Parts: sequence; C-alpha cells; structure tokens
Amino acid sequence: MSSNRRIVLQAALGTGLGILLPEIARAQDNDPRNARPQTGDRLVYADGDQKGTAIKLDALRVGGPPVTAMPQDAASGAVRDGSRLNQILLVRLDPARIQGETQARAAQGVVAYSAVCTHTGCDGFAWTAEKQMYKCPCHDSEFDPADAAKVVGGPAPRRLPALPLKITDGYVVVAGAFSGRVGVISN
Repeated sequence: MSSNRRIVLQAALGTGLGILLPEIARAQDNDPRNARPQTGDRLVYADGDQKGTAIKLDALRVGGPPVTAMPQDAASGAVRDGSRLNQILLVRLDPARIQGETQARAAQGVVAYSAVCTHTGCDGFAWTAEKQMYKCPCHDSEFDPADAAKVVGGPAPRRLPALPLKITDGYVVVAGAFSGRVGVISN
C-alpha cells in the first residue's frame, strides 16, 4: 500500500473516531450509575448482606459505627455505583456534638462525607469509636465528622467533601451536592 493511501486511510479512521467518541461519551454521561449524587437520591448500603437496601434513620446508631453507602437514583432506582467517587461515609452522631456548618448539612444527627481520602484517594476508612473519628487506612489521616470532616491528623491536605442530607419517610436522602471536589486534587 502506498504511503499516501495509508495517510488518507488513517485520517479517515481518525475523523470517524473523532465523530463517534463524543457520542459515546454523551451516552455514558446519561447513565444514572455514573452521575454524582443528586438531590432526592436515597442512600443504600454499598456492601454486605444489605447491599442495595435503602438506609433508614433508625438503623443508624448514635456514635457509630459508620456505614458505607451509595446514592440511588430516585427516578430509575439505579444505584449510582459506576464510580468509586460516589462512595459515601454515613454516621449518626449526637446532635449536641455537631459543630458549625456541619449542623446545616446534618439530618437528625446523621452526617455524610466522601469515602475517598483527599490525600491519595484511598477508601475503606476505619472508625475510631473512642474519638468518633474517621481514619484513612493508607496513611492514617484522621477526620472529625462532627466538625465538617476537618483533618485532625495525618498528611491529608483538606477535609472530606460533605454531602447534605435530609430524612424523608424515615429514609436517609441526599439534600444537595458534595461541598467540594471528591478525591485527590492534583496540581
């Protein structure tokens, strides 16, 4: 095959892919599983025996332990599990412990934060019951859920983004968007 024909064929192929890729990306963007939590989404258990079951307020004990949750699209019922960035740490605290801006996002003592550390993107947080703090398993960053997930120890550069909540018909429901960008922010 001549070099000119090869160049023409490569250009045609590249143009065809260039036309199709935005369509493919738009189709993926329309998948509710890939979307970030939306106002009105119910929170469901992310794992364990109750995976996919909606979380009721009375199932959460004051003082923890926390639950890892995922949002569920209110319209379609699809769990938004297409991205690990949708993992949510949910814990019920004594409302008297909740400070400042956290009070406005809490629902009857329940607070929610991204379950992805702001340091290197680890997940699978531990719960320090005596301190009532989240602890990242990778580098031991600690976050205070009663005080807007403020970093109280370790290398994490910023708080965990908060997710505002409300209680509807006894279920924990998303009341707004995350307070900031989820995960690691690179320069």
